[in-house]
Amino acid sequence: MRPIVKTLFWLTAFSIAMGFLETAVVVYLRKLYYPAGFDFPLVPVSNDIAVTEFFRELATIIMLVGVGIFAGRNGIQRFVFFLFSFAIWDIFYYIFLKILLDWPESLFTWDILFLIPVPWVGPVIAPCLLALSMIILTLLVVYFQEKGRYVHLSFMEILLLIMGSLTVILSFVWDYVMYLSKSDSGQQIWTLNSKAGMFEEVQQYVPETFNWPLFGIGQGIILLAIVVFYNRNKK
Repeated sequence: MRPIVKTLFWLTAFSIAMGFLETAVVVYLRKLYYPAGFDFPLVPVSNDIAVTEFFRELATIIMLVGVGIFAGRNGIQRFVFFLFSFAIWDIFYYIFLKILLDWPESLFTWDILFLIPVPWVGPVIAPCLLALSMIILTLLVVYFQEKGRYVHLSFMEILLLIMGSLTVILSFVWDYVMYLSKSDSGQQIWTLNSKAGMFEEVQQYVPETFNWPLFGIGQGIILLAIVVFYNRNKK
């Protein structure tokens, strides 16, 4: 087995295993807080569980960054191997949820995607599309490096990836932040210093409209960066 194939195999295996661990934790949380099945509005989470969840998600990112650093032979490999691991982890998280809980009902089912620094919400298909972009970029980097090229990201490609990523993140937090801005409850977004439980400020929050135009712009910018990268390296 070629070294790069072996590396990708074990990255995939590690990420799938992490996806299952993430799913297992969510299965337990849903049994605790959503015994009838997950749905909006969100159930307030006690502060000790909220703090644990916050740091669990932070630990997950550190683990994915770490495996990328250990597996990569150079800077760009470390970066894309992190993206690849993140993407596989995220996709299989939803696959295992479907197997264990028969959820989500469809790719357009709303979900809580992330909690840092505020909750991200959106349909399941959105992070899956983003994950596919990560996998494509990784495979292109590996492809060109295996051809003996010196592969790097240009300033323009880095700028496009950052702009696209920030735009996508904004689309995920948009509906939640807009709801809070219109709410007259006067409650603040949960933070680590909060005494109240997580989601107490949005007990009536039911997401209605995902900002697809904003997500589309962000995803389009990311794909543009990948196309620019491909065209530059194929010459």
